[in-house]
Formats: sequence, C-alpha cells, structure tokens
Amino acid sequence: MRVHCNAMTDLGILWVIAAGLMEPIWMVALQRYNKSKNLLWGAVVLAFMFIGPACLSMATEGTLQVSIAYAVWVSIGTVMTTLVGWIFYKDPLDRYTILYIAMVVVGVAGFDLVVG
Repeated sequence: MRVHCNAMTDLGILWVIAAGLMEPIWMVALQRYNKSKNLLWGAVVLAFMFIGPACLSMATEGTLQVSIAYAVWVSIGTVMTTLVGWIFYKDPLDRYTILYIAMVVVGVAGFDLVVG
C-alpha cells in the first residue's frame, strides 16, 4: 500500500470536505423553498448546488484522483444529509439506515485504499 501526501493532496481533501458539506445546506434550503416558495430560498438552493461541484472541481486540480474525490464527496453528502434530516426534520434513523450508511463509508475507505 502506497501512502503519499503532499500539500496539494491535503488541499484537495479539504476541498472535497467542503463540497460534501454543501450538500445538506442545499437540501435544507430546498425544504424551505418547497414550504415557502420564497425565491431567496430558491436562490440559495441553486447557489449551493453550484458551489458543491465547484469545490469538487477544485479538489481534483491537484493530485487527488477524480474517482476518490467523487466517492468521498458523495459519502460526506449522504452522511451529513441523513444526519440533518434526522436532527432537524425527524427523519427516521433506524439500525438498518445506520448499517447501510456505515457500509457506504467503509466502501469508500476501502476504495481509497485500493485505488489511492
């Protein structure tokens, strides 16, 4: 197993994390827009739907592989959106949901070990 880190990889990881954190923001804004039809919330949705992939694009400008960056982005978005839904919208979070989310996270970590 090769492990190589440099400043560009570290910066890429930060961009991927930022991209993943954009996902629950636009999800919350979409929920608010659907309830209020307020154009401001619609603008927030569109802005963060653009900002997330833009951060992902920045992540792949260095040495971080697109396949790794995308998998991590989706995983962070999935976990964060599930947690936000559970905390703020009382979405159900049972043991099966936790199990399957854990499988996604473990799968991405394994993918990173194999590909990265």
